[in-house]
Formats: sequence, C-alpha cells, structure tokens
Amino acid sequence: MNPIVLIPARLAASRFPNKPLADIHGKSMIVHCVERAQEADLGPVWVAAGDNEIVDAVEQAGGKAVLTDPAHPSGSDRIWEAACKIDPDGKYDVIVNMQGDLPAMEPGILRDVTKPLTDSQVDIGTSVAVITDPEDRANPNVVKAIAGFEDGARQARALAFTRATAPWGDGPLYYHFGIYTYRRSALERFVALPPGVLEKREKLEQMRALENGMRIDAVLIDTIPLTVDTPEDLEPVLEALR
Repeated sequence: MNPIVLIPARLAASRFPNKPLADIHGKSMIVHCVERAQEADLGPVWVAAGDNEIVDAVEQAGGKAVLTDPAHPSGSDRIWEAACKIDPDGKYDVIVNMQGDLPAMEPGILRDVTKPLTDSQVDIGTSVAVITDPEDRANPNVVKAIAGFEDGARQARALAFTRATAPWGDGPLYYHFGIYTYRRSALERFVALPPGVLEKREKLEQMRALENGMRIDAVLIDTIPLTVDTPEDLEPVLEALR
C-alpha cells in the first residue's frame, strides 16, 4: 500500500465556529492534527481546507494544505477533491481520512486503521472501541458500529452503523469514530453514489457504502480519542497535550 493522509477542515461549524484555528498551547488545533498524522509515519500529510485561513495556518507551521470547494457537503467529498488535485495520476492507492478535531489522537490508531486493507476484499477500514459509559449506550448522538468480534479478534466486518442502542442482547456495544482508510477506487466510487435511504434516515454517511455493497471492516482500538465538538471539549485536550 502507498497511503496519503488527508485531513478535511473548514471554519463553518454551528457548535464551534473557527474550530480548526482554536489555540492549543500556542498552536492551532489543525496544526496539532497534522503533527499527530505525521507521527503515524504512513505517508505524506495534507490538509484539505475549505478556507484560506486554514491553508495559511498550516503552511505557516511548515505543513501542506490545499484549498477545496467550501460548499462540499461532507469530508469525503472534500478529501476526494484534494486527492485529485494533489495526486492526479493516482500514485497513492490508499487515502487515510483523519478528522480535523482529534488533536490528541494516538498516532497508532491511524496505523491500525489501515490494516483491514491488507485484505483485498475490504474497501474501507475504520475504528471502533467498546462503549464504557452506560449513558452512551442509549445516546443517539453516540454513533454505534454493529460488528461481531470473535473472542480475541481485533478486526471484524461492520454490518451497520446506527444511533440506536444496538445490537440487542448481552455483550459489548461499540463506539464508531470517523477515521477511515479508503482504497482510492473505493473513495472515487463512494463520492459518486447518491445518498442512501438509511444514510438519510440515520444521518450517517458511512451507511451509503454498506447500502451499495461496499465492505467496511472495523479495527478494535483500546483508547477512545478525545474529539473536540464544542469549546468545552478543549479542556481535556489541553490537559492531555500539556
């Protein structure tokens, strides 16, 4: 595999405007994300930016960024445009999509999420972790992955993603984190597909892939990444990076 890591970022966000430029110990959040991705040592790291201010922040810190259409409806569309601009000849056959709100993520997670693509039958890799907070099991804002991990297994096929409390019965439930690795051909196909019925119902983009017969395998990780959705989420990140 010859991966490239792309980090989609835009300033417009209802819960946390200008989030990528939030200051974390003297560096913007997007720069911290770039550094975590670089520490994974998978391949070149680029930010797929929706705004010139993000490009400027990344380049001033010595990183690489490319400006993309600010009107993209999703991060997947944004990283596909970026991939086409950065690598029009398709040199990089695996595209790693790291979210721009994970400034304290352990770099090993990015390496782990590429492992499913060693199986030629897998189109997309992603990451999950066991839900430890009982309140999260019933929280519709917490996205769950439905996957059957055999005893001791660290990888399983994802059968669905849902905001409901599922699957039923005794056993673990799994958080889903929006970190993906795509075969380049899979991402090209994915962004060309129309939104699926269940995708629109659950408001979960990854359901589009499953509804169209694409295979997603999930890797079980032990660490739950600190995601920054609101200004209040910065405090634990500040502590983790202190």
